[in-house]
Amino acid sequence: MAEQDSNPVFQIQRVYLKDVSLEQPNSPQILLEQSQPQVDISLGVNAETVADGIYEVSVTATVTTKVAEKTLFLCEAKQAGIFEIRNLPDGQIQPVLGIACPGIVYPYLRATVADIITRAGFPPVHLAEVNFQAMYEAQQAAAQQQGAASNGNGGSPIITNA
Repeated sequence: MAEQDSNPVFQIQRVYLKDVSLEQPNSPQILLEQSQPQVDISLGVNAETVADGIYEVSVTATVTTKVAEKTLFLCEAKQAGIFEIRNLPDGQIQPVLGIACPGIVYPYLRATVADIITRAGFPPVHLAEVNFQAMYEAQQAAAQQQGAASNGNGGSPIITNA
């Protein structure tokens, strides 16, 4: 029985939409504009400890679309997942939280963003595929350059923006 208790555990408990908003601050006048909109997309990843061995990992996307410096729409969505992660060797939990978990949550976020924007009456914005390993490694390298290496405590952002 003790052998089973020391086996590594990685389980998805739940994936859910934590927050979503869509704003059209300059409607309806801006909808009459014929210019091509400029789209800006930013992503963020955060991980927090919920309980012993239980973590919430959230991925946030902010899509800002402007026409002639006026906002056409702003969509922000945060998709999250609860994961049970136990008995991993030291140094492996942070990469799992920064790479594997966001990779599981992100497809749900992509679908949510495209759906919300389409339901608002705009052509869908399809978020590109993301290499979370490259993002995680870049964030770790930047943290090391700043001398602020992560100490592995829950609640600190893994990736702030990409």
